Amino acid sequence: QVQLVESGGGLVQAGGSLRLSCAASGRTFSSNGMGWFRQAPGKEREFVSAITWSGGSTYYADSVKGRFTISRDKAKNTLYLQMNSLKPEDTAVYYCAATARFSVVRVGVPSTYGYWGQGTQVTVSS
Repeated sequence: QVQLVESGGGLVQAGGSLRLSCAASGRTFSSNGMGWFRQAPGKEREFVSAITWSGGSTYYADSVKGRFTISRDKAKNTLYLQMNSLKPEDTAVYYCAATARFSVVRVGVPSTYGYWGQGTQVTVSS
């Protein structure tokens, strides 16, 4: 079992920055991949970014590339998402997720991830 708890969401003005954290507890394996998804009201859950836990290979949605940076602290079992140059369209509930089997082909598919956090609200004002 893996438990994921997000934190760091809040209200920020356009152009500002925010850092999200996701603390993992329970059975966390080095083979896991972890990622961030977001969901705006009335929209489907959207892939944001992912990272392989052991090697640190990163993947980004085109919409956030160059603005967001994903990272992890293996010693702390914590995943991060540094969000810079935020835009109103970034407003959403952000979820962290984990998978025991990482696949490049399915990196952005929500069903790939068996473990999910409760979500943290990010609101960007114009």
